Amino acid sequence: MRATSDTRATLPGSRETSARPDAITLACFAALVLVAGGNPVGVRFSNRELAPFWGAGLRFGVASILLLALARARRLALPRGRALAGTLLFGFLACFAFFALVYVAFTHVPASLGAPIFASMPLLTFFFALAHRLEPFRWRGLIGASASVAGIAVLSSAGGSSSAPIKYLLLILAASACAAEASIVVKKFPKVHPIMMNAIGMLMSSMLFLAISFTRSEAHTLPHRRAGWLALGYLVLFGSCVTFLLIVTVINRWTATASSYYFVLFPIVSVLLAAWIAKEPLTASIASGGALVLIGVYIGALSGRHHAHHGKKPAVEPAPCPSC
Repeated sequence: MRATSDTRATLPGSRETSARPDAITLACFAALVLVAGGNPVGVRFSNRELAPFWGAGLRFGVASILLLALARARRLALPRGRALAGTLLFGFLACFAFFALVYVAFTHVPASLGAPIFASMPLLTFFFALAHRLEPFRWRGLIGASASVAGIAVLSSAGGSSSAPIKYLLLILAASACAAEASIVVKKFPKVHPIMMNAIGMLMSSMLFLAISFTRSEAHTLPHRRAGWLALGYLVLFGSCVTFLLIVTVINRWTATASSYYFVLFPIVSVLLAAWIAKEPLTASIASGGALVLIGVYIGALSGRHHAHHGKKPAVEPAPCPSC
């Protein structure tokens, strides 16, 4: 696929508007929430048998090989110039920096406690989009993201005795900031096919993870138990390939801030999976916090998204969905 320039309005005074997401966008968004919800649990199980950086390098290395094979089968061209720079920057932020922080944090943070902190991403994306002049200020976005943060506070209080040291919780917050900036990169740089963008990003990230792993003299082993193999398989196929293809697809079809609300919803899936698979507790705080999160998603991402554009065609139209 040939890289083309993005026509989104980013200049001062421009007003980027978007129609309500169509059925395909919402289907991709829902699939992303469900698939990504298994990631924290998968990482938690992977960390029980594999050293963090070795596990991340192995995961992204295998995933990049699969995506590169798919890109070759579809005869996708390598990005060049600014498109390549954006691809590398996206890979560094979304694959390497994000997961480097996450893998270390989840060696000390339960999935049911750590995952809800990811819901800060919409608020971070909201401010990053303003700083980059990518989106106009919207009260609904601020209110919705703030409601989500309130939901985080309630959900996090459910950790109780299983709370983690603050430095590891801050690592998860920093990871959310990296993911938020990565979504801005997708919007600011020329478009690249999601398969090729993620194949290159994951390959670069795998090399960085493996370099750190060997520098730290981590143990380079494979899982010994069935649960470890299942976790690694899930992280390669669904947690990496499918999740990242859906991420780029949804961002291309929606605004950066609205797309980021999957970070609010997937922790709910993570909490339910953690309760079922890892036997982590469910409490009333989780239920009430989840309700606040859902309210925040509705206000910030789904309500009032159909804006008039002075009788003109919306500045941003849904792009063709190459991976759904």
